[in-house]
Amino acid sequence: MHRRQFLQQGGTAALGLAFLPAFTRKAAASDRVRMAIVGVGQMGNNHLKWFAGLPDVEIVALCDVDADHLGQSLKTLSGLQPQHKAQGYSDFRKVLDRNDIDAISCATPDHWHAPIATLAFKAGKDVYGEKPLSYDVWEGQQMLKALNRHKRVFQMGTQIHAGDNYHRVVEIIRSGALGKVHTVRLWKTGAPPDLGPAQIGAPPPSLNWDMWLGPAPYADYTPQRCHFTYRYFLDYSGGVFADFWCHIADVVYWSLNPKGLKKISAKGEAPKGINDAPQWLDVDYEFDDLKLYWTHEVPDVPGAAGRGIGAYFEGDKGTLLCDYNSRLITINGETVPDLSNVSITLQRSPGHQQNFIDAVKSRTQPQSNLEYARQMTLPMHLGLISYRLGRPLAWNSKKERFINDDEANALLHREYRKGWDLL
Repeated sequence: MHRRQFLQQGGTAALGLAFLPAFTRKAAASDRVRMAIVGVGQMGNNHLKWFAGLPDVEIVALCDVDADHLGQSLKTLSGLQPQHKAQGYSDFRKVLDRNDIDAISCATPDHWHAPIATLAFKAGKDVYGEKPLSYDVWEGQQMLKALNRHKRVFQMGTQIHAGDNYHRVVEIIRSGALGKVHTVRLWKTGAPPDLGPAQIGAPPPSLNWDMWLGPAPYADYTPQRCHFTYRYFLDYSGGVFADFWCHIADVVYWSLNPKGLKKISAKGEAPKGINDAPQWLDVDYEFDDLKLYWTHEVPDVPGAAGRGIGAYFEGDKGTLLCDYNSRLITINGETVPDLSNVSITLQRSPGHQQNFIDAVKSRTQPQSNLEYARQMTLPMHLGLISYRLGRPLAWNSKKERFINDDEANALLHREYRKGWDLL
């Protein structure tokens, strides 16, 4: 029997173990998901440790365009799985060529997320992909088309989604305890670091700079553009806003599933250094029956002071404030951390990574699946477009196009750099 058939047929049994602690599981070699980790920088090493710690996963390949990162991560893997036979690669396409790999995790810089995932789907691989989902709106659309066409499984790396707190917030809001929720305020404090003057020079011998850039526009190598601080350049990401949007907007989309986005209005400040992602960004979103506000400062609402990130739900019967790990519900002037009269209705996660592996085996979609993640990510892209153009924008949510605005629609997708137009 082919490995993939075995995993699919064995998936139902795997689901029966979904909520047992990992240490109670035992997996035969034939029942393990064979994984490759693509991008083994700081976050990629977290992926490596997470998946190597699951008994039903075998790490068989690591890939990075930085040979130093790759070499160090192979050493790390040897400490985690001493008997591993994983190979190292500098080009992810060689990983995708291997028929014996079931799934990959992708922790590359943001501008590579969608191309790698889409090509992985076409190569018959399932994907655990870091956030944000994609660089632009068009890429997310292409990802979903490829996933459905090739019947793949995808989990976005919003690890907080797996926690009990978000599950409980969703149960409370869906119960109607707050009444009709008409307004949500999201915030994340913090600003880009001062990157200093550009240090243009030759890339280090260990780094394939041309491939690191990939589909992004060509730029001379500067260390500030590479590795962790890449996220403060609009060629590759969207700054603090893009970095944290999905982590806190997640609980809004899970709870309310807002529909009919029709207006986006962003304002922000340009940075003072060599980077160009906004120093700060505030965005107002108008849906059919919900107003959503993103701010870079803590809003003046009860309980928010001192919280660097959070969500504040306003209903006609009460309010709920939450961050990653806590919540406060206020109804009739009384503030409590929970409501005993609201039943537990959501099945808890076995862990974000285990949820993905179980889904690979059962051929079902995990909690942070692609269709959900794409809808939740899309407003982030639109907020950045409004900021770049410096004006409010009208959106047709059914067509996923701006209304009578060619300039804004042109920013829904950028052309890939010649030689790197892989989709």
